[in-house]
Amino acid sequence: MQESALLHFTAHRLQEISLVFMAVVYSIRLYWLFRFKAGGDRQPRTGRLTTSPIKGAIYSLGNIAMPWAMESTRTNIFFWAQFVIFHLGVTAAITLSFVIPYAPGILENPVIVWLFQIFIGAAFLVGCYRMIRRIAVPVMRAISTPDDYFSLGLLTVWFFFAGLAAPNDVSRGEGLLITFFILTAFFLVYVPFSKISHYLYYPFMRYYLGRSLGYRGVYPIQRSATPENG
Repeated sequence: MQESALLHFTAHRLQEISLVFMAVVYSIRLYWLFRFKAGGDRQPRTGRLTTSPIKGAIYSLGNIAMPWAMESTRTNIFFWAQFVIFHLGVTAAITLSFVIPYAPGILENPVIVWLFQIFIGAAFLVGCYRMIRRIAVPVMRAISTPDDYFSLGLLTVWFFFAGLAAPNDVSRGEGLLITFFILTAFFLVYVPFSKISHYLYYPFMRYYLGRSLGYRGVYPIQRSATPENG
């Protein structure tokens, strides 16, 4: 069945306009960020001399894949697992938004569709869990802003429609696909102005932190086998 003009617009032109807008905003923010030169260390090197700023930076950038490296994830592996599942779902949904309009043939394989739906569906469940936790846990409720609730809620809704849109089946109507692409376009425009944009700064923050701690000889972390240090 041939797609309607509305579906074609939301899947192609609307996404392209939104992507260009996001790229322009991010370029401006990165230009502003790089206007400020990172300060250098004002103390002599201390600690181990077997490490270096480069080793520290690499370790810091890879920290996200090492749940044993931080106490918050080492003592609560579920926290790290749901973080990974949630972000894999984001990656799958973003990929789907490109596959449907530009490589729909991939979705003719039901196994591929199931994989998309499994990852996105798991992320949807994590999104529901995070929303309940943010509302029910007093500490989380106290530190949450309206943007936290709005971003998380909209992401969870986006996962829901992405999972339903994965089969790319217009035989039963185009409503699911159109809704998915409208939500995707909205996120592309909204994310640069929300707290979700933290991922833009994450690699720079981790790089500078690792470089500084590597210079001081304490990164990568070297753990002792003594009972005090595990």
